[in-house]
Amino acid sequence: MRDGSDAKRAAASSFDVAAGDYFDSDVHSQGADLERLADWCRDADAVLDVATGAGHVAGAIAERDVSTVVAVDASRAMVATAEREFDGVAGAMADAERLPFAANSFDAVACRIAAHHFPDPEAFVADVARVLRPGGTFAFEDNVAPPDPALESFLDRVERLRDPTHVRSYRTEQWCEWLEEQGFVVEESHHLTKTLEFDSWVAAQSVDADRRAELESILLDASSAATEFFEIEAEDGSVRSFANCKALVRATRVE
Repeated sequence: MRDGSDAKRAAASSFDVAAGDYFDSDVHSQGADLERLADWCRDADAVLDVATGAGHVAGAIAERDVSTVVAVDASRAMVATAEREFDGVAGAMADAERLPFAANSFDAVACRIAAHHFPDPEAFVADVARVLRPGGTFAFEDNVAPPDPALESFLDRVERLRDPTHVRSYRTEQWCEWLEEQGFVVEESHHLTKTLEFDSWVAAQSVDADRRAELESILLDASSAATEFFEIEAEDGSVRSFANCKALVRATRVE
């Protein structure tokens, strides 16, 4: 088991600074993926949103008349934003890999676009299984790695340079394997591609001029395979946008 305490503290501090940008982010605040995850949780009485960020998933779930919605994050500022901006959401600081709740506490757990920051994703999945009641739903979304190892390395290099708290993006198959090992049945999975505007993508992490230039150079000099897969768009020598792949997985705890 990988504890990653230093990395977790650095990540929490980084996201304290970025809370406002994440609340305003189009990628995080809207989309069919957000609505799908919230719909997967709509029949629950008590839902936990892990690594809530600015609280968009928790807020969308609360809007579906779920009576108890708890939003947790390692960042104090993110928790405060979620509680302030969304009615019906109760917040708490928590480590995604060591959730401070009793076993069988929730009917559903959600986690959206966050797990690539977790040092020990297997511990995270195990703790989600622990706090979920039998028959409970896990509504999960994250950036996922492409099947080509070279493209996977390219993605992680770019993500880590932009945001040093990025640990790794895993393949969808790996997430499904971890879920099944913890007594989940994967009911459905979907993939989607989201286009990211380069300027707003770097601004969300307050990337300095040197790192921005390095990121832009890496994207502009990408192989033809990477340019095609990540849909890198450039104009007049500047990167305009690129895309990444996300997986949405709905799983049921049966053990």
